[in-house]
Amino acid sequence: MDKTTLFWFRRDLRLEDNTGLYYALQQEKNVLPLFIFDRNILDKLEEKADARVDFIHAQLADIKSSLEKKGSSLLVRHGTPQEVFEELAGEYELHAVYTNRDYEPYAKERDERVEKLLKKKEVLFLSFKDQVIFEPGEILNGSGECYKVFTPFSKTWLENFEKRKIQELGCPNWKNLKSSKALTMPSLEELGFRKSDIPIPSKATDEALIRHYDETRDFPAQQGTSRLGIHLRFGTVSVRKLALLAAPLNGTFLNQLIWREFYMAILAYYPQVVDQAFKPEYDRIPWRNDEKEFRAWCEGKTGFPIVDAGMRELNETGYMHNRVRMITASFLTKFLLIDWRWGEAYFAQKLLDYDLAANNGSWQWAAGTGTDAQPYFRIFNPESQTKKFDPDLAYIKRWIPELGTNKYPKPMVDYKFARQRALDTYKNALGK
Repeated sequence: MDKTTLFWFRRDLRLEDNTGLYYALQQEKNVLPLFIFDRNILDKLEEKADARVDFIHAQLADIKSSLEKKGSSLLVRHGTPQEVFEELAGEYELHAVYTNRDYEPYAKERDERVEKLLKKKEVLFLSFKDQVIFEPGEILNGSGECYKVFTPFSKTWLENFEKRKIQELGCPNWKNLKSSKALTMPSLEELGFRKSDIPIPSKATDEALIRHYDETRDFPAQQGTSRLGIHLRFGTVSVRKLALLAAPLNGTFLNQLIWREFYMAILAYYPQVVDQAFKPEYDRIPWRNDEKEFRAWCEGKTGFPIVDAGMRELNETGYMHNRVRMITASFLTKFLLIDWRWGEAYFAQKLLDYDLAANNGSWQWAAGTGTDAQPYFRIFNPESQTKKFDPDLAYIKRWIPELGTNKYPKPMVDYKFARQRALDTYKNALGK
């Protein structure tokens, strides 16, 4: 009986330009692709019409269909990875498991446990770089340490990008797929979820949008951003393909991909940032954490239109424009003095493109607690931000139709008072 090699899909839900899958098919025969709906992750999701789970399920159905046209199939299991691999080791004579690396704390612990389990069964565990251009540890300063400031990180990243001649992978050797009849796949309902009404943005890349990205990206009423976040998060687009497309077209767009990898490196080197300030002294800030005010922020009822428009957009679509993300985060952490971890957790529940490293890094940036963060005394003024980036109120009116009527709440706090309170609180806590 021929041995089976498994390719384990995770944050790489595509068949083309997929590093681990490519090398599995180049080097092994009888390759059977696998996806595990991980109970350790799914059981923590409170919303059962979660658009992200729905999206993953739909992508897997497409991959399965494509594989079946090639005479193979996709094995989909539901459980903890350790449980699933124990079962699979009994069902198949396994030779190796190929996969692409993930850098989040849970993912690294999971892979260590799975590799240990497989080693006992004399099964190889091989992992590859795929979801990044440069993974944590590749872009280091002159002392061989992780950069803590973005600008020198990005400079070194770009120098390496030019030197390394990044390329997309060619066509895999599909002949090495394991022959298989169509395998059954659990339904959303069997996983404990149901379909979501939230639409998923297209993964098509718009070259004209990328070319003009630096001119349009800050204006929330315009279609000036790519909306590719969810596709990068789950790997339905290749970051190599996107970076190679963007590099000659727009440096500002490419910079966003570099920020993504900067925050991944920070999380990998400083995993404590998951629940602690990157700058330890900022954990001394006495957050007010008023639950009533937090609920008003979550529901888009603060009386500050640009903030409320952003929160309503998030709640309805699973997306918020990046400029507005900065405004809403600054408002929560500095105007209301509510712990950045509260806001980060709410975004984690709602964002289609939720990514731990980017979400954590961005919230700590806004709160002033993170690496290379805005200084504590920089506090976004919602009114001036509106005048600059939504002067005609087109974005605000789209999400707040009752603006200007008595149905819209009055501002929950006075701007000058809140700003001074934030400055005093931060100064006292930091001993400035």
